[in-house]
Amino acid sequence: MEKTFDLVVIGGGSGGVRAARMAAGFGARVALVEEFRYGGTCVIRGCVPKKLLVFASRFADTFDIAPSFGWQVDARFDWPTLIANKDREIDRLEKIYGTLLEAAGVTAIKDRATITGPNTVRLDSGDELHAEHILVATGGTPFTPAIEGAELGISSNEAFHLEQLPKSILIEGGGYIAVEFATIFAGLGSEVTLIYRRDKILRGFDMDVRDCVEDGLHQRGVRFRYGYHTAKLAKQDDGKVCVSFSNGEEAPFDAVMFATGRHPNTKGLGLENAGVECDQTGAIVVDEYSRSSCPSIHAVGDVTGRAALTPVAIREGAAFAQTVFHHTPTTVPYDLIPTAVFSEPEVGTVGLSEEDAASRYRSIDVYVARFRPMQNTLSDRPEKMMLKLITETASGRVLGCHIAGPGAGEMIQLVAIPMGMGATKADFDRTVAVHPTAAEELVTLKAPSYCIIDGEKKTA
Repeated sequence: MEKTFDLVVIGGGSGGVRAARMAAGFGARVALVEEFRYGGTCVIRGCVPKKLLVFASRFADTFDIAPSFGWQVDARFDWPTLIANKDREIDRLEKIYGTLLEAAGVTAIKDRATITGPNTVRLDSGDELHAEHILVATGGTPFTPAIEGAELGISSNEAFHLEQLPKSILIEGGGYIAVEFATIFAGLGSEVTLIYRRDKILRGFDMDVRDCVEDGLHQRGVRFRYGYHTAKLAKQDDGKVCVSFSNGEEAPFDAVMFATGRHPNTKGLGLENAGVECDQTGAIVVDEYSRSSCPSIHAVGDVTGRAALTPVAIREGAAFAQTVFHHTPTTVPYDLIPTAVFSEPEVGTVGLSEEDAASRYRSIDVYVARFRPMQNTLSDRPEKMMLKLITETASGRVLGCHIAGPGAGEMIQLVAIPMGMGATKADFDRTVAVHPTAAEELVTLKAPSYCIIDGEKKTA
């Protein structure tokens, strides 16, 4: 095996694979080292399998409204079938990643790599690779709280491989992962309790979005426990996990899932051998070109502690390859990143929340539309959809868009395009509506629902 390269990439996730393929396309000799499976967290045990499980959980809602459309449904759910089909799809996708690396001329190595110096990497097999540049793209790993019995809990990694659907599950956390798995398990029939040490889920999102998701999960039977946390786990004789909470209460569950955040996966990488600086969380400190404190070592993706999203890692990997191997300095914009939360209701958001916009601009206009999705109008389902635009009063520029309801993730991707071009409310108003759709509300909002001037909310 060749042991000298222009680039050695450590980590075969989305960011590392994109960087390796592009660098090879620019003529570099590239090796990529991955100790587990190609595709990284997103493909193997993150975004992709999660959304497949979300799809499965949504059938319950579809079956619920089916009679209002004249359908009679006798449906039964089988967890092992879902997991087996999910695993088959993940295997297919991993093979595609391997094929793409091979087609690009990248030397793909299944092994664990440790950095031994600014230009050297040692494999567990004993081989040492030499490279002009090293790219760390090892992603993140779930955080587990340091409590007694923590080993009895699971993370999102293990949730995809449970042998059976738990009848009851406690999920600790309040971010993306917590609310998405609450959606999944509740939709598939589990009794779900979500515990969060703060006072509201989805911290950092627009408050109307947070309220919508909380209400939607309530309607699906999810129980919320705010203001405290798990303190101890213990196995009962019946196989359940007894949870002791920080407020002194106890309760048994079939499963306990920690969704309390993720940490950069830098432990044991040997970064100290090359003088690579990390912050207090373990994230590699990089500049705008993803270069670490060691000039020959770069890092992209979740391991840097920047925006922990797969499309961002891909963009960072591409920018690195452009900068280093195409001699075209390229940076990634972080100021306008659209994102989706695949909860029920689904969330799509881009730009500033109302709270952030009001703190940055003297005067903003807020447009809000709430209505029952058309698919629910023949039934008695009470859920409402919410679409929200936030604009700067003086210029009319759209500062933020937030959607909660069916198709929100698909819609927000398209809204992000005009917002990235500096679109104003007048630009939205000039657009002809597509009827009947939920998205048409974005271009038919006539007058602000209210204004916020110098931090004070006023009726428009």
